[in-house]
Amino acid sequence: MSDTLTGVAVVGSANLDLVVEVSRPPLVGETLLGRAGGRFSGGKGLNQAVACARSGAPTRFCAVVGADEAADVLQQTLADAGVVTVVRRSAVAPTGVAHVLAFEDGDNSIIVAAGANAELDADDAVAGTGGAAVVLAQLEVPVASVAAALRAGRAAGALTILNAAPAHAATIEMLGDVDVLVVNETECAELGGIDRLHAAGARIIVLTQGAGGVTLHRTDERPLHIDAFQIDPVDTTGAGDAFCGALAAALSQGERIEQALVRACAAGAVVAQHRGATTSKLSPASIAALVLSR
Repeated sequence: MSDTLTGVAVVGSANLDLVVEVSRPPLVGETLLGRAGGRFSGGKGLNQAVACARSGAPTRFCAVVGADEAADVLQQTLADAGVVTVVRRSAVAPTGVAHVLAFEDGDNSIIVAAGANAELDADDAVAGTGGAAVVLAQLEVPVASVAAALRAGRAAGALTILNAAPAHAATIEMLGDVDVLVVNETECAELGGIDRLHAAGARIIVLTQGAGGVTLHRTDERPLHIDAFQIDPVDTTGAGDAFCGALAAALSQGERIEQALVRACAAGAVVAQHRGATTSKLSPASIAALVLSR
């Protein structure tokens, strides 16, 4: 990672999350009554950018939104978190929307309508990465654009992080430009498992396991497991994204990956204790307090 590069560039999705609180998932053909949980800014890209900035790293965010009121809500969330935006407004597609079913135990199910996210092209992605020490991307936007962002980051000397969510077969072809791959257990299985990912070029794999913590897999080294923080979750919608954003922030600040993962777990735990995918309660201080409490 070059000394002339600073901060984190996040390339990804931006959605307005519409949350409904329900006791269980609906059956096919069933109308299930729930309670309105509110409207929140979301999308993996936006969530991770906000978490990165609130974790203390200079952050900019590259995305495409619609020319609508939902986009104004998202822009305000980014501004409040201190994220510099490189956001294009589509003249034809609406801002992406996620419909979130929030269950009583803190888990959730999500349906996403991509909207303007599908218009993020390679030129948008590459323009958003210049000068960053870390480039972080996910797979809720076109995979060709993600690949372009990772290539550009690697060529410029940045550390590249791919959160392969949702799982996509094209991940395998991108691994040559990925320094750190973050996947959950389901995504890892869909991509063929740890051994296949290593064989395809992933040197560092971070396997997230929810309440089971995370496991760091490095080529030719023993796996390192890090326990999750014990909390009473309120809403886990943004916990994984907070983890990724805080991980990118810590690595951009020169942390060793072992310590960066502890900070990332703490960030996920902070966010999971609040409703919505982002929260102003996430800060370097709240992360440090949780780490010190262990």
